[in-house]
Amino acid sequence: MAVHLELGKKGEDLAVEYLCTRGFNILFRNWKYGRFEIDIIAIKDGMLHFVEVKLRSRAIHGDPEQNITRSKIKSLLKGIDGFLSQHTKYRDFRLDVLSITLNEFGQTEYFMIADVYI
Repeated sequence: MAVHLELGKKGEDLAVEYLCTRGFNILFRNWKYGRFEIDIIAIKDGMLHFVEVKLRSRAIHGDPEQNITRSKIKSLLKGIDGFLSQHTKYRDFRLDVLSITLNEFGQTEYFMIADVYI
């Protein structure tokens, strides 16, 4: 497996663990709708959360969340529209970004941006 794919899978595994310890119930991982993909779909306190995960192995290249562009958000929203059209029981949702950095001391740092919008 390519290094960037391994790093992506590690990031999603860390994200699932982080979210579960904070009361999220994971419904789907890597949910696809056409060419659109949502990393994690979860529920917490009755609210549906679509979570985009960004991981960096070092902060030297900037924070992971800096890779979330308007174009990426629009792509995520199209995927969310697809999910909601297939799962009509859900009405309210949030788009969240979970930024994960593996720092030089071997520690994992998390930064959650809740309810992203443009």
